[in-house]
Amino acid sequence: MPPSTKKNRGYLALFLTSTLWGTTWVVSKVGIREIPALQLTAIRQFVAGLCFVLFFMIVKKYPLPNRYQIRRMFIVCLFMFVAANGLSTWGLNYIPTGLGALIGALYPLSVVLIDRIFYKGRKILPLTMIGFLLGIIGMVIVFYENIRLTGNHLFWFGLALSIIAMLSWSLGTIFVTRKTFTINPYYGIGWQMLMSSVVLHGMSYLLQDPVPVSTISWKGWASVLYLVIIGSVVAFAAFIYSTKKLPMAIASLYAYINPLVAMLLAAWLLNEKLTIHILYGATFTLVGVFLVNYSARKTDTKKSN
Repeated sequence: MPPSTKKNRGYLALFLTSTLWGTTWVVSKVGIREIPALQLTAIRQFVAGLCFVLFFMIVKKYPLPNRYQIRRMFIVCLFMFVAANGLSTWGLNYIPTGLGALIGALYPLSVVLIDRIFYKGRKILPLTMIGFLLGIIGMVIVFYENIRLTGNHLFWFGLALSIIAMLSWSLGTIFVTRKTFTINPYYGIGWQMLMSSVVLHGMSYLLQDPVPVSTISWKGWASVLYLVIIGSVVAFAAFIYSTKKLPMAIASLYAYINPLVAMLLAAWLLNEKLTIHILYGATFTLVGVFLVNYSARKTDTKKSN
């Protein structure tokens, strides 16, 4: 296959990742109207993980992971699927969809901070500081506007859940980049989803009140089906493909697009408030995230040279 064709497919995968992950925030918001958030996430991860694992074991004839691989994957699943995915979905009960997606997009900022503070990693450049400042200003604007519009007394609880979820994704990202995984990434994601579904199912009984699956309406199951096929299978596969075929600086652009997709769709389909101040704040925040990401990659390039 010509390199140009591979690159074009990489851009198609990036487009799918950017848009589809944005839509999953809205579909999750619809799903949690009748299915508790942790139960919804557990069902989603179980079905999607089963699809990945069965495909690779039956079609590709992959063996079961060894004990070392399972241990590593379990740690990642706790950060990226249980805490990040589970808590961010739970947070949507109390905060607007667009805000949840925007908080999720902040993870590059926390990755740089955690890497610097705990691992003495990348230097904090002036451009990085400008990015942090823009990100903070943008989020303050968005927070203030959402508090003014929602008036939900549980807003801060949802905000805390979403921030913990974002930090967990950051920790998972750092763990993955610093540890060597000797397993096909798609196959590994399947096992991580399956393991996380067991933990999330247990958490749903401890922290929420699960509903009998027989009482879930067709709308609820349609949400689950969309999240499984589009959110967990197609979008994850597209994301991994884009990272393999495109430079990381381009493949990471999805993080700046999907919050905007979530905000616009939520305003259109769910009648969530979208004011000019929220758009200004979101723009400041995403520009700040971009600058931090750009400066971090610039530092990594200099080190490698």
